[in-house]
Amino acid sequence: MSEPTPIDSAWLAANPVPTHGEGTNKNSRGRVLAIGGSRRVPGGLLLTGEAALRAGAGKLMLATIASAAPLLGVAMPEAGVTALAEDDAGEIATETEVLAAQTCRCDTMVVGPAISDRDAAARLVEQLLADPTPEAGMVLDAAAVACAAPLCERLASTFGGRLVLTPHLGEMAALCECDEEEITRDREAVALATAKRFGAVLVLKDSSTLVAAPDGKTLLRYAGGGVGMATGGSGDVLAGVIAGLISRGASPLVAAAWGVWLHGEAGRALAMTLGPIGFLGRELLPQIPRLLPR
Repeated sequence: MSEPTPIDSAWLAANPVPTHGEGTNKNSRGRVLAIGGSRRVPGGLLLTGEAALRAGAGKLMLATIASAAPLLGVAMPEAGVTALAEDDAGEIATETEVLAAQTCRCDTMVVGPAISDRDAAARLVEQLLADPTPEAGMVLDAAAVACAAPLCERLASTFGGRLVLTPHLGEMAALCECDEEEITRDREAVALATAKRFGAVLVLKDSSTLVAAPDGKTLLRYAGGGVGMATGGSGDVLAGVIAGLISRGASPLVAAAWGVWLHGEAGRALAMTLGPIGFLGRELLPQIPRLLPR
C-alpha cells in the first residue's frame, strides 16, 4: 500500500471548498440539522451547531431532548431549536413526526454529538433510515457511529456517497466489531476497507488522522493539531465543521479533509497563543473562520 497523501497546502489548493461571493444569502450556504444531546451532556450539541455556522453554513437547527431545548435556544440565538421527546434516562426517544418535519428541510444532518447511550443512538439512526431525506448529506459522530455496525448495509444503500463517519479508535473498534489493537496494527487498511464497506468517507481520529474515501483506494493523512486536541468537545467541533462544509456544497471527501485540517490548525493556533495543553473545545470555534479561504 502506498503512503497516504498528506492534507497540506498543495492538496487544499487542488481541492478547494466552495466560495460564496456577492449576492450570497443564507439559503445558498445550506441548512444543517444537528441531532443529539442528552440529560448527561445537555450542552455538547452547541459545539457542533456553532462549528457548522463557523464553517460557513447559512442556517442551523438543533434537535435535542425537550428539557434542554429552551436552554440551547437561549444560549445560541442564531439557531432554531426542535424539542424531541426524551426517555427516562434522558436520551432522545423515538419522535418520528417532529424530527421528520426538520430532516426534510435540511441539506446536511450531523447525528450523534452528546448522545450518551449507544442504544438510543441506534434507535435514532434507524428512524432516519426509515424515512431518509433525498440528497441530504449525513455525518455520523460519537455514539451514532459506534452503533452503526449492524446498520452497515442499510446505511450504504440509503446514504452511500453522501455519508461521513467520524470515529476515534474506540468507536472504530465498535464499528468494525473488533478490539482497538486490531485497528492500530494496520490503521490504513482498516480505514480503507471500512470506508468501502459503508460507502462512506471515514475520518479515523487519532494523534494523526486518516481520511479514507469510499472507493477503497484514496487515503489522506493529517499529521495532527497537537496534544491539546485530546479534550472534551473537540470531536463535536470537528463533526460540525464537516457538516457545515457539506451544506455549502463541498463533496463529503473535500469537506472531511478540509474539516480535519481546519480543526487541527485551530488547535495549532491555540497551542501557540495559550499553550500546548489546557485550551477548551469551544475555544477552537473562533479560529475556524480565520483559517477558511477568503
